[in-house]
Amino acid sequence: MSDTLAARLQGLGLQLPDCSTPAANYVPWVRTGNLLFISGQVPKRDGEDAYIGKLGDEFGIEDGQAAARLCALNILAHLNDAVEGDASRVRRCVRLGGFVNSTPAFDQHPKVINGASDLMVDVLGVAGKHARAAVGVAALPRNVAVEVDAIFEID
Repeated sequence: MSDTLAARLQGLGLQLPDCSTPAANYVPWVRTGNLLFISGQVPKRDGEDAYIGKLGDEFGIEDGQAAARLCALNILAHLNDAVEGDASRVRRCVRLGGFVNSTPAFDQHPKVINGASDLMVDVLGVAGKHARAAVGVAALPRNVAVEVDAIFEID
C-alpha cells in the first residue's frame, strides 16, 4: 500500500481537496498525545457547500452517502495535513461521529454515514475500521445534509 494518503486516494480515483478553514473560533484539528481530533467536516466541494437540504425530504440514502463520503474526504485532507502526507503515521481511525440533517420520519442515519465509514476502510484498510455514532439532527450549519467528525491514532 502506498505511503501517502494522496496516492491511496488517487488509486481510488479520488483527489485530496484543499483543507477547509474554520467558520468560527476553533481549529481544524488538535493533537493530544497520539490522538488526533478532527473538527466536524461538512460536504464541501471546491470551497462550496454541497448537498444542501434534509434527508427524507430533498435527499435519499444514496445522496446522503455521497455527502458523507465528501465529508470523509475533507477529513482525510486534514489528516493528511496533520501527518504531513505520511500515511505510515496513521495507526487507525478510532471513531467517526456522523450527524444527519433529516426529517423526523427519516430513520436510516447509519446507512447514510456508511458513506464516510466505507471511504475510511477503502483508504486505510483494516486501520480504517472504527467505532461510530450516526445520529439524526433537526439542522446543521448552512442546512447541509451531513457533518462528520473523526478521531485518529497517529505516530
